Amino acid sequence: MSNSPVSGSLAMVQPAWHHVSGSNDHRAGELYQTSLMSALMAGIYEGEATYRQIRKYGDFGLGTFNELDGEMVGFDGTFYQLRSDGSARPVTSDQKTPFAVVTFFQPQQELHVVEQMTKSDLLAMIEKATDANLFNAVRVDGIFDEVHTRTVQRQARPFPPLTEATKHQAERVFTNVEGTLAGFRSPTYAQGIGVAGFHLHFLRQDKQAGGHALDYRLRAGKVQICTVHDLRVELPTSTEFLKTNFEDLALNEKIKATEG
Repeated sequence: MSNSPVSGSLAMVQPAWHHVSGSNDHRAGELYQTSLMSALMAGIYEGEATYRQIRKYGDFGLGTFNELDGEMVGFDGTFYQLRSDGSARPVTSDQKTPFAVVTFFQPQQELHVVEQMTKSDLLAMIEKATDANLFNAVRVDGIFDEVHTRTVQRQARPFPPLTEATKHQAERVFTNVEGTLAGFRSPTYAQGIGVAGFHLHFLRQDKQAGGHALDYRLRAGKVQICTVHDLRVELPTSTEFLKTNFEDLALNEKIKATEG
């Protein structure tokens, strides 16, 4: 992996593609999710699912924590809590989440990036390698010229909707940094169930800092993709969830605004 930034564009980059043999693990290929993105948008920030339970369904994913206390990113079997002060720490088994999405990550494709790519260049390359109507887990390991992140701050009752909570998010810019982007590309029809399009979180290589990825420039690195064919969603049974009116004609625009 080169440490020298080289200017370029998608048209100039010729990634090396090859398929990677999958796992026989019967759990691979399923996306497991607790609650809905639309519930999070409505301000339902407390859930009963613990990360001990979540880990049974995946070793890779993203999400958040009760009271919206930061972002979660997980890969290689370890989940991390990314907090609004910019720090990162391993998630404990008894921490609870109102929303998380996980899978057992078995890469089926690798794309090698050897020239500098903007966010739009990188996502366009991944789009070409994936099917828009399936769920895809995406991992990008590399050297980044810059990563711009945000992390929501812990909320207190009465909880505001997510559009209000993210107005006070903490933002941070990492420069000349090694690390990992991890998350999903989800179909358009999944909006509200999850986040349509790309939803990626960043963790620095030393695993001490990170956040929700807003923008980035990749100097060089490796992209791994895992296509997921099954979706399992467990819905909350709390009174708050059952009594919430989820009819929102502006939901698509609100999710785009909060998730970047």
